[in-house]
Amino acid sequence: MNHLDTLNKHFQKIAQIDHAITFLQWDQLVMMPPGGSRGRAQSIAELTTMRHELLCTPLLGELLAETESDEPLLQRSLTEMERERRQAVSVPAELVRAQSLAGSACEQGWRVQRRENDWQGFLENFNEVVALARQEAQARQSQALDEYPTPYDALLDLYCRGDDSTRIQQIFTRLKTEIPNIIGEVLEKHADQRAHLLGSFTIDDQKRLNARLMEILGFDFERGRLDVSLHPFSTGARGDQRITTRFRETDFFEALLATAHETGHASYENGLPERWDGLPIGSARNMCLHESQSLLFEKQLFLAPSFLAYFTPIIHEHLPQARQWSAEQICFAAARVEPSYIRVEADEVTYPLHIILRFEIEKELINGTLRPEDIPEIWDAKMQEYLGLSTKDNYTDGCLQDIHWTDGSFGYFPSYTMGAVNAAQLFAAITRDFPDWQASLRQGQTTFIRDWLGRNIWNKASSLDSQEILIQATGEESNPDSFLSHLRRRYTLD
Repeated sequence: MNHLDTLNKHFQKIAQIDHAITFLQWDQLVMMPPGGSRGRAQSIAELTTMRHELLCTPLLGELLAETESDEPLLQRSLTEMERERRQAVSVPAELVRAQSLAGSACEQGWRVQRRENDWQGFLENFNEVVALARQEAQARQSQALDEYPTPYDALLDLYCRGDDSTRIQQIFTRLKTEIPNIIGEVLEKHADQRAHLLGSFTIDDQKRLNARLMEILGFDFERGRLDVSLHPFSTGARGDQRITTRFRETDFFEALLATAHETGHASYENGLPERWDGLPIGSARNMCLHESQSLLFEKQLFLAPSFLAYFTPIIHEHLPQARQWSAEQICFAAARVEPSYIRVEADEVTYPLHIILRFEIEKELINGTLRPEDIPEIWDAKMQEYLGLSTKDNYTDGCLQDIHWTDGSFGYFPSYTMGAVNAAQLFAAITRDFPDWQASLRQGQTTFIRDWLGRNIWNKASSLDSQEILIQATGEESNPDSFLSHLRRRYTLD
């Protein structure tokens, strides 16, 4: 057996551990009774430690140092293996285990503390999560020498590899400047004109409707399932994609948006090339591209007026109570813009300001210029500045609303808005290639979009850097122009 075969088998073994962790975590978030939290945390921590040890074994470093290839894709595969190993060896195994345990404890506590508006109770666990995240950031920064200018950049790289803080800051500054003007224009022109799609809709009926949407968007229920969780998410492995959403009996549309979003994530994962299964080169490039797929499915495809015209009769079929709204009324209601507290419920125009707020806070938090106990105050100040809302003493709808920080996922939030920017840019390229796209969507045909994404995004996996993938697909690097044009076109309704 040559070195390359040995390396492939080693990383495929790591992938099997990832598979086990994935479904243990899914069960923890979806089905596990509260009494199982301690044992589950221990099991996940043990597997996480084993994974880390496999990446850090000296033999792996020796094999990678001794192996190279003249074939570009094989060499790229080796490069991605080395990158993953380097990410692992920069963090001590005892820190990895401590983070897994602290994250599980914080996440389990958060489920109750958010409901009870208990910031001080949350802070007891969160202080440990932040302290460990800072240790991780500093360890990664010191190992990478001059690659990361700040500790936060070292964590950002875990999620936004190839889209560094400088690029993100430039795009966010542009959005922060222009979006308030769009919000003001929309509210001035269309104040109080957009109805809420509220009523009484059974959960069972909504589940069937959401499953139908997934099928139309290309989801295969022989290779995945839909469940319910507190926070919608997508996870799984090839052939077993798990999507969760949440339902409200008074609002059917929120679940549809979440389901379309998570179907985009699952489609990307299931569309990755099988020839690279279990290898780092075969993974999704970064979360900025991952979120571009989910937001393209949700915002560009599902909310396209042409698609809603097709889908509205299906809504009426599953939810007779919704027959009071025509396709035009649903489309108009979906274009409602209103500053609000909750990120996951925010409209497409105000949503980036929620992300920019989190980006600015977590950057200071990890770089050590903000204490965890000061988060509520700065959160309230930024909410008032960006959205005109106060969260003073309202932690449930403020800084306790997200699950991401509970397990130390600092650096993840920017990928949402980078994803929105990329999604608009990709969809603009799709519409250039398919001038009759609206006619296709009016007939419920979405295969042409999946096929285009398969060729231009999914099949590339991590064989190229994120910006190289975007340039090949759209002709340019991440650029907010298409996103801003999309917001003005859809929401000002000129």
